Amino acid sequence: MKYSFTGRNIALTDSLREAAQQKIGRLERRLPKDAEVSVIFSVVRHENTVEVTIPLKKRILRAEVTENDMYSALDSVIDVLDKQMVKYKTRLREKKRRHPITHDEEAFAPEVEAQTQDAPIAIHKKKRFAVKPMDEIEAVMEMEMLHHSFFVFRNDKTDEINVVYRRNDGEYGLIEPE
Repeated sequence: MKYSFTGRNIALTDSLREAAQQKIGRLERRLPKDAEVSVIFSVVRHENTVEVTIPLKKRILRAEVTENDMYSALDSVIDVLDKQMVKYKTRLREKKRRHPITHDEEAFAPEVEAQTQDAPIAIHKKKRFAVKPMDEIEAVMEMEMLHHSFFVFRNDKTDEINVVYRRNDGEYGLIEPE
């Protein structure tokens, strides 16, 4: 596996890097051998945040945890990633049983026993709305008026569906299709 470490408002020490590699090593048996792991350590107002992103073939594993101690945040983020992997692997198995031809089990390495049995995902509410053409600024204003954390709109410049959202740091983000 290839590791990429980034520190924001923190000086990365060798012991922190080694601890991260050791903890992520627990997940190594479930990941492809050529997986790239991006680890971002940040400190904001005495809160330590660890963010781990692992892009796979058709899936991205990502977890972000904020704690008082950097090492406990690292432990927690690995636990979250482990649960995500087990949950996804369980879904792949269920999908394989229902539709044996259309499964995608290449995203993770060899067999993993399901450690937890999650309830099936159920959509409780569906909503339909007209997607209006507008620019990003109008979309942000509309999102703020509705008191939502995201807003779907048609970009009037590109004529594609975009999403604006409020980030955890209070700034705004834009999602555009490739």
